[in-house]
Amino acid sequence: MGVNLRNLVPKTTVRLNSLSGKSIAIDAYNALYQFLAIIRQPDGTPLKDHTGKITSHLSGLLYRTANLVGMGIKPIYVFDGVPPALKEVEIKRRMRVKEEATIKYEKALAEGKIEKARIYAQATSRLKDYMTEDSKRLLTEMGVPWIQAPSEGEAQAAYLVKQRDANYCASQDYDSLLFGAPHLLRNVTISGRRKLPRKKVYIEVRPETVELNMLLKELNITYEQLVDVGILVGTDFNPDGVKGVGPKTALKLIQQHGTIENVMPTLKETQFPVEPQRIREIFLHPKVTDNYTIAWKAPDVEGAIGFLCRERDFSEERVRKALTKMTEGMREIKGKVTLETWFESST
Repeated sequence: MGVNLRNLVPKTTVRLNSLSGKSIAIDAYNALYQFLAIIRQPDGTPLKDHTGKITSHLSGLLYRTANLVGMGIKPIYVFDGVPPALKEVEIKRRMRVKEEATIKYEKALAEGKIEKARIYAQATSRLKDYMTEDSKRLLTEMGVPWIQAPSEGEAQAAYLVKQRDANYCASQDYDSLLFGAPHLLRNVTISGRRKLPRKKVYIEVRPETVELNMLLKELNITYEQLVDVGILVGTDFNPDGVKGVGPKTALKLIQQHGTIENVMPTLKETQFPVEPQRIREIFLHPKVTDNYTIAWKAPDVEGAIGFLCRERDFSEERVRKALTKMTEGMREIKGKVTLETWFESST
């Protein structure tokens, strides 16, 4: 779900190639779910290998990552760990949504409504354990660093930016801002030409940056108050928020009263389902780790070929082309800097 701050957040559109030389901590699960949703057959069926294992996520991970590195961008993928206990309600809600979408998908297929089936199929994506392990294996073969977070991947990605081990935190959700990410990058894994749902219309999706300090200044609130705004609207840890309170109303209330505790007596609904301080703690003091090493290495081309082509039925020609794009793109962009120097550097 993610917190709905879309209408409050000032964004700056950028071009991917303008980010050359920057390191980006990518919320891996967020990206993989996007790949699973988008990369499908016309009837909604995901890509699979000869054993029936889904490979849509690997396709997206390979080609998008190769494209980023080819432009001189240095990705770092951050994987989720154990979710906070308060996320259980949201996890169960997501499962119900997927189950309902699966029923609608199968019904649309049976009725021959292929376009509708594909739309419903996008909401059925599930990230299974083997998909996560396959993704980590591919990244290792590509020489791209990945980090296992102890809990929320977005929290760990935000931490990397705060520690200046990455320049941007990349995610579609705005939760990264509540985790304190100084610089958020959106649309990095889905930029390009995209078809609007249920319409024969295509739009160009461009990357957007959000600066936390600029956001706080424009909204005239503190970081802690931004977290309170998010809690009032609803987060993954209290999905329903406060009934009848949207982003603009939540902002106005926090601007006027300062904290959730001061806001609640002014509302008709005075019962908050979860103690606000418990949710604040997740955002203000998330579980993160310092136990990581960030290093980019030259891709193991034959290792990647062996995995993707011999085990997962990818086209060898296309995989080689993608990996060549990574290395040749860096030679062209970095010029005087050797390829080995770029791969071995951190940020």
